[in-house]
Amino acid sequence: QLQLVESGGGLVQPGGSLRLSCAASGFSSDYFAIGWFRQAPGKEREGVSCISSKGGSTDYIDSVKGRFTISRDNAKNTVYLQMNSLKPEDTAVYYCAAAGDCSGYVHRIIDFASWSQGTQVTVSS
Repeated sequence: QLQLVESGGGLVQPGGSLRLSCAASGFSSDYFAIGWFRQAPGKEREGVSCISSKGGSTDYIDSVKGRFTISRDNAKNTVYLQMNSLKPEDTAVYYCAAAGDCSGYVHRIIDFASWSQGTQVTVSS
């Protein structure tokens, strides 16, 4: 059974950077697309970015385009989310999860499974 464990969250000042990692075990992660999601207090969980199983296709929501970069190293069974130029509105608990493809990462989050435990990202001065 696929298990995802993430790391890399923390407190950063506006304009700073963080890199989140999502490590897979129990199954080879290159069978799955991996999405990154976040949930801010009082808000619904939203898709942020997604990468296809082989890494050939990526997608981002408009609010993070040009600032966040998703990548994967299938040899290490790990997917990354590099977050630059962070803003206070990026503050949230971030999760990674797996699906067959990325088509639902924005509007059909229910397609995703094997959710990670979540890591807090706080952007504040």
